[in-house]
Amino acid sequence: MPFLVLLPPSEGKAHAPQGAPVDLGTLSLPGLTAARAEVLDALVTLCRGPQDTAAEVLGLSQGLRGEIARNAGLRTAGALPAGELYTGVLFDALALAKLDEAAYARAERSLLVFSGLWGALRIGDRIPPYRCSGGVKLPPLGALGGYWRRATAEVLPAEADGLVLDLRSSAYAASWKPAGELVGRTATVRVLQERDGKRSVVSHFNKATKGRMVRDLLNSGAEPGTPGELVEVLLGLGYRVEVAAQGTARKPWQLDVVVTEVH
Repeated sequence: MPFLVLLPPSEGKAHAPQGAPVDLGTLSLPGLTAARAEVLDALVTLCRGPQDTAAEVLGLSQGLRGEIARNAGLRTAGALPAGELYTGVLFDALALAKLDEAAYARAERSLLVFSGLWGALRIGDRIPPYRCSGGVKLPPLGALGGYWRRATAEVLPAEADGLVLDLRSSAYAASWKPAGELVGRTATVRVLQERDGKRSVVSHFNKATKGRMVRDLLNSGAEPGTPGELVEVLLGLGYRVEVAAQGTARKPWQLDVVVTEVH
């Protein structure tokens, strides 16, 4: 019974060479295909219109206006596996390309990357570089968090047979909220940096620690089935883990990972 790890995407994307474009029919979680097509159509339409409007909707600065043209060409752009496409702090620390064959196979089974454009993806799903964050209100669909929450409600519970480790940021956590008995098998993680007896959240440090933690879990071969088992596994891997709040029928477990030095 593999555990499921929910990850945010990254704003940074690798350059995709010319090649085969995205084929929505080949992506995992086929129950999301129709919703993906609708969001893709809306984003391409937006970005083929007035640039000022697209920039305002997508929250793009003047220096990122080039992302509008890239979005406009998404249907024909070259695609890469999501595990290669996403860059940035968390994915650099996760270092998927450096996993051995067994750990990479666990990553293919366990990781779900959430996206404002695609909903949720496996790391082998081939997609082009894009710009569309989870917090966008995309006309005519509205807020993407709410849009994807409706689309994922019937699809994602079937993927979650065991532990759900939710490492998403708030913008992407809105895209799917575990419900029912699944809540009790869900754990969220907060990374706290401890210095001079004081604890704080540091964004860069938070992402890097989460990436390393997932990498270590995959390399370990452990298959924790509950949040309690996850705590034991992480302690065994050398992490300093504290249970901030045990899960209830309505709230997931909340775990704190405390670190004392920056890597």
